[in-house]
Amino acid sequence: MTSAALLSGVLLLGAAPANPLNQLDAALKELTARVSPAVVQVLVTGYGPVAAAAPGDAVVYTRQQGLGSGVILDPSGYIITNAHVVKGAERVQVVFTKPDRDPAVPLPPAEEQSVLPATVVGLTDYFDLALLKVEATGLPSLRFADFRTVTQGQVVVAVGSPLGLDNSVTMGVVSSVARQAKPDSPVVFVQTDAPINPGNSGGALVDVSGRLVGINTLILSQTGGNEGLGFALPAPIVELAYRSLRQKGHVDRRVIGVAVQRITPTLAAGLGLPRAFGLVVCDLQPGGPGEAAGLKIGDVIVEADGRSISTPPQLDGSIYLHDIRQPLALVALRDGSRVALQVGVVEETHRADSVIDTTDPQKNLVPQLGLIAAAITPEMAGSLGSLRIPGGVAVVARTSDVAGVELAPGDVIHGVNASPIADLETLRNLLGRLKRGDPVVLQVERQGGLEFVGFEMN
Repeated sequence: MTSAALLSGVLLLGAAPANPLNQLDAALKELTARVSPAVVQVLVTGYGPVAAAAPGDAVVYTRQQGLGSGVILDPSGYIITNAHVVKGAERVQVVFTKPDRDPAVPLPPAEEQSVLPATVVGLTDYFDLALLKVEATGLPSLRFADFRTVTQGQVVVAVGSPLGLDNSVTMGVVSSVARQAKPDSPVVFVQTDAPINPGNSGGALVDVSGRLVGINTLILSQTGGNEGLGFALPAPIVELAYRSLRQKGHVDRRVIGVAVQRITPTLAAGLGLPRAFGLVVCDLQPGGPGEAAGLKIGDVIVEADGRSISTPPQLDGSIYLHDIRQPLALVALRDGSRVALQVGVVEETHRADSVIDTTDPQKNLVPQLGLIAAAITPEMAGSLGSLRIPGGVAVVARTSDVAGVELAPGDVIHGVNASPIADLETLRNLLGRLKRGDPVVLQVERQGGLEFVGFEMN
């Protein structure tokens, strides 16, 4: 061995190994710098009820302010957030995160304005998601993670504005990939111990590659602060809602044409079921996907897409997590055997979709509300279902002209400030008499119930 080779070997043996903590530090800095600009702060102003001082006192509504977070999903200005962040808002603004940079270098056009007004394209209470739109281009955005690769114990980072502290970053792991946080809700969540606090709602939960694993939505806490129990709506549900809200302004319901109910000991004994817990098929839609796939009344469903299920919400959650382009893989118990079935998943047409094709956007525009609406005809009434109050004006679609009017396709407007509404002309005339800042209260029928929607005229 030459002296040069020996010296080289000694130097290699004596070289200090790379510090893994330094590598982790550098990787987190790079990840944060890449993800933070695509996570925004959402500021809302609106009216909300104040608790009555004593039983029987009138409810008083006052101007309130709130905040949350949002994630840019498209460079052209589409931002996803939670519905509870913006619901009932009179005004919505988005505050952008400016990346660290040399102050001598001018910001690109997309970042010159750090605060922009936003319109609410649509929202879904079912998933607690809302889609916002700002007039901007070239914005940084996040892509969805491949949820099939998300696993328990995986490192994740939460980015948002907890307690109003914008551009905050916390780290943790995935505690559960599909956790049913609310027993009576079919929505499943990604559970994480990454610290999440009020104000994080609507923010991003990302993997180490900066891909969107979910939208931070809620915490379970006895103190109101983080206790290591944070929940994010998983990427497949967020992507489903985003594409539907952007295209239609609402989210269609997914079904497989199967009705199930919890098994009780009495049901198990009376029907001779193989076990006294879980789900039993009690009805099948004639000609529906479940019947076509071979399901039978009395089958006990035990798995959906490889996951064990035992409650109706778990089955519903599996349907929404599923890629609708492929059949849903179900396993059922029947006559002592396990039966594997491939069941198609279909979307039920939203009741407003049946009338939108016959509506002229120009003739049916209600500019004061930022809506396209139509007077209810006998033909339309059938598609809207049984109405509590005959007649009225049905909301067909939203426009991007006005933010803060809490209406959605399928809602029916029956009155404005206690005056009944029978047609579009009456609605426009009543709204046309109001000045900017005047109070407006609409009587609205929604999903079989009546409620008042109040706001100030813009």
